[in-house]
Amino acid sequence: MRTLQFLLIFIALAVAGTMFVRPIFAAEVLGVHILNPGELSDAASLLKSADTKDNWDYVTIPISLNELSKKDEWVRFFLEAKDKKFQPIIRLATRVESSTWITPTRKDIIDLTRFLSALPWPNPDERIIVVFNEPNHAAEWGNTLDPEGYGNILQFTADWLHSENAGYIMLPAGLDLAAPNSRVTMEAFAFLRTMLAANPGVLDVLDGWTSHSYPNPAFSASPLAKGKTSLRGYEYELEFLRGYTNRQFPVYITETGWVDTPATGRWLSQYYKYAVTYIWSDPRIRAVTPFVLRGAPGAFTLFSFLDAQGKPTRQFNAFQKAMEK
Repeated sequence: MRTLQFLLIFIALAVAGTMFVRPIFAAEVLGVHILNPGELSDAASLLKSADTKDNWDYVTIPISLNELSKKDEWVRFFLEAKDKKFQPIIRLATRVESSTWITPTRKDIIDLTRFLSALPWPNPDERIIVVFNEPNHAAEWGNTLDPEGYGNILQFTADWLHSENAGYIMLPAGLDLAAPNSRVTMEAFAFLRTMLAANPGVLDVLDGWTSHSYPNPAFSASPLAKGKTSLRGYEYELEFLRGYTNRQFPVYITETGWVDTPATGRWLSQYYKYAVTYIWSDPRIRAVTPFVLRGAPGAFTLFSFLDAQGKPTRQFNAFQKAMEK
């Protein structure tokens, strides 16, 4: 079965090569998701190979309420990002209480945005903000499923930052496209329908779309798979949005990638190569930042590009090889 899968991937690559005029690698699209501001040197070791070191690359990074007392650290991060040619995608976060991210208040939004506005952005005309994370999981939103409440916070945050007229690009939270309807999760499109029914104008304040297009099930599917839970999940989100607006949103895939297991490990190079060449080259995609640079040790070890000792994993090698021109 695995041999057949391997052959199918390369047959598809060959066929796709005859169908596309220019299968492209756009270095400015690719990046990586990091968790801490001290990880830019490690990100550079992944992304800044000799022939791409002069390109600007994306890094997605969360900033929580706990970080607001660390201004000097974040000033250094933004200055280093400019020096190393990284464009930050900042994902807002609150703080964890009883294993749950608390629901943000308007005061939390104001505190976060004032902090961000005082930082030396690498490109002041392109300040990319993602408004929180996967609120179709109760644990990400005060232990509640509240699409109406999330829509209100999204509207308030976008309006507040746009009022500063400071180059902010406002993006919604990426949703878990594989989440079912349950007591603790809501199916992504059910969440969006409910949010938009309560606040149909919220799309008007957005400047792009955030997608978590993972290769599900189990973060292990072939890149040839289709459907809303595949690497092409963003296509289903864009199709859904066409039912509500004529606007064409640029897409920021801030989370994606495979786990490294015995079932996937031997295919990672082929998987990433196919994704880079034939999926993430979609001109509607502005950025792709696979998750995660340093996830070991811990819950994200199987996703990690660096191991607990900071050494490259198979994920690192597969992704870097796929980026070679």
